[in-house]
Amino acid sequence: MKIRFAMMAIAAVHLACAPPAFAAPARRAAPARLAPAPAPVPDVATVALVTDQGTIVVELDGKHAPISVGNFLHYVDAKRYDGMTFYRAMHLPWGEQPNGLLQGGIRDAAKLFKPVAHEPTSQTGILHKAGTLSLARLAPGSATSDFSILLSDMPGLDADPANADPDRQLGYAAFGHVVSGMDVVRKIWDMPISPTMGEGAMRGQMLAQPVKVITARRVANQVPAPAATPTPTPAPAPTSATTP
Repeated sequence: MKIRFAMMAIAAVHLACAPPAFAAPARRAAPARLAPAPAPVPDVATVALVTDQGTIVVELDGKHAPISVGNFLHYVDAKRYDGMTFYRAMHLPWGEQPNGLLQGGIRDAAKLFKPVAHEPTSQTGILHKAGTLSLARLAPGSATSDFSILLSDMPGLDADPANADPDRQLGYAAFGHVVSGMDVVRKIWDMPISPTMGEGAMRGQMLAQPVKVITARRVANQVPAPAATPTPTPAPAPTSATTP
């Protein structure tokens, strides 16, 4: 199976830099293994991805992207993301840096669940901003385990219903964002790239040493700290009038 991201042409400062197709390394087909049925999808879920480079904590928007989040949590709860790798760091050489994405997923086809239906950003309202998680895919409805974490805003991955290209009309399925550990994402993204690994557009984008996710587990949702209530300043005590 090959998974790719296809970006729309980047306007303005990106004029002559048409982005390539995004594809994952080929996997050898294997029979699927049984796994527990997916649990109900919460409005918000938080997952800690513990890697050998540090921990990345992501918050998933199950209220607006229940299919994509349910898919991600299915892999988490079945512990199939344990041992997955971040294997690709796409560096875009234009615009403000860092610019690109970090991609990871499961390389063992026997651990993959069935592909899930596509949830375009025009439906979910979750846009491709820096720190966003997005499902990798070939055609809409072909996404399985692979996902990317964006290092920069990438509006070219959002749905564009007015576009003449049917693929760009649907864009890619964003479903959450990093709440802590973007420094770890950046550290992995900055690791050495192999000049020879990868096929087609992915050649020169593969990490020379993929980074393993040791565990992926649900954790308690991060509750924002309540805003501090200012302590009112007591009024000065009234002074008694004196007579000359």
